[in-house]
Amino acid sequence: MKFKLLLAFSFWMLLVAVSCNKDDITFDAPSQQLRFSRDTVFCDTVYHQVRSETYVVKVYNNEDKDILIPRVNLEKGSTSLYRINVDGKPGYDFKDVPLRKKDSLYIYVEIAPQATGPEAIAEDKVIFSGPAGQQHVTLFSVVQDAEFFIQTPTNPNVITSSTTWTNNKAKIIYGDLTIDKNVTLDIDPGTKVYFHKNSGMKVSSDAVLNINGTLDQQVILRGDRNDPYYDTISKNWNSIKMEPNSILNMNHARLFGGTKGLEMKQTTANISNSFIHTFFEYGLYAINSTVTASNLVMNNCGLSCIGIFKGGKHNYTHATIANYSKSMGTFDRKGIFATNEWKNEAGQTEQAALQQFNLKNSIVYSDRDNSVQFEQTPGQQFEYLIQNCLLKYSGTSEAGFTFDNNVNVIQSIKNTDPQFMNYFMAKMNLRVKTTSPAKGKGNITVAGTVPFDIVNESRTANPTIGAYQ
Repeated sequence: MKFKLLLAFSFWMLLVAVSCNKDDITFDAPSQQLRFSRDTVFCDTVYHQVRSETYVVKVYNNEDKDILIPRVNLEKGSTSLYRINVDGKPGYDFKDVPLRKKDSLYIYVEIAPQATGPEAIAEDKVIFSGPAGQQHVTLFSVVQDAEFFIQTPTNPNVITSSTTWTNNKAKIIYGDLTIDKNVTLDIDPGTKVYFHKNSGMKVSSDAVLNINGTLDQQVILRGDRNDPYYDTISKNWNSIKMEPNSILNMNHARLFGGTKGLEMKQTTANISNSFIHTFFEYGLYAINSTVTASNLVMNNCGLSCIGIFKGGKHNYTHATIANYSKSMGTFDRKGIFATNEWKNEAGQTEQAALQQFNLKNSIVYSDRDNSVQFEQTPGQQFEYLIQNCLLKYSGTSEAGFTFDNNVNVIQSIKNTDPQFMNYFMAKMNLRVKTTSPAKGKGNITVAGTVPFDIVNESRTANPTIGAYQ
């Protein structure tokens, strides 16, 4: 009996102690300013009626006492385009927010705007009011008006008549968007085309896709996540798939961030002044297609920047094709890969000879052994010419062609660093330095066929190898 009484008394004393400790907690007014993990939240570009991802701000109490923050609120109140969540509670105005000494609390921020024009700035502040004065964290985002193309079980998402996309609204594609047979889609300068995860575009047989950018107004085709983190990673969307006998004309475009870039089968493509980079497999994947490209810049593709399968005709003039990557360091990462073979959807191997391959005044370089690799099927030898180029080349057996004493390789340079300004994706600049071996080594007659470089600088005298003069 005494033991039971002692146990009960001990339990009661413990409850009293806990109760006393809880009741003894006091929260005082802050006497110092708060500290924040960031003073500005830059949300990614967002579109009307689409919520952004969630951003986090941490608020720190550096004092040796527990405090109550008198007020935390959005400056624009209930009219704000932003919403915040303070320590687990959503809203826009909070009173007496507790914060233990030497502790922190989380504020989550997102925006779900209504855009009133092609592009607008959404700005607000999270205000922290207290005896030590007002402090704030700035919220900032670019808002675009958008037009949505959404594939559903009842909507196949097909463009059935020739049309023009203007730059007054961003175009956002969910699922696959198909350009129907014999239909032409023109994309005006400055237009931004965004693909949601696992989305893409199909250009049907005999359809035409004209991507009409200019030097000052590129056409952008990319995934729909605009946070800078997504600028440097692949697989954010699928590809632009070109069906047999379709036509692509692309000028001053930037295409990046998917699984394959241009996926072409028996397609005719004319590409100029464009950037294709950061694809999980290939930037340009061509099956028995005809491709003519000039002032083309490519980088950061897992298997190869350009993949040529089952023959075709390919002409690249003043191209800069690099393949460097931190995120895909273990991949093949070739610059150009060409083979006469291709496995069809049924897994059967089809063959056709590469009828023409001309690479002129171009750089193809990487940190791999061979930037250009040919796999020539016996009896179906390539017809190729490499003229005034700078290549990474390690040897005949790996590359599939000889470099020295080869009548098809003319006045070209091997294994000499082109000295790019910056080949890493976050700040990619594939211009070459003034000390580069590519300077002044281009063929002047070839340069005359593309007299201006990718930024409209003349190259008719002392042409530099690559897309940049």
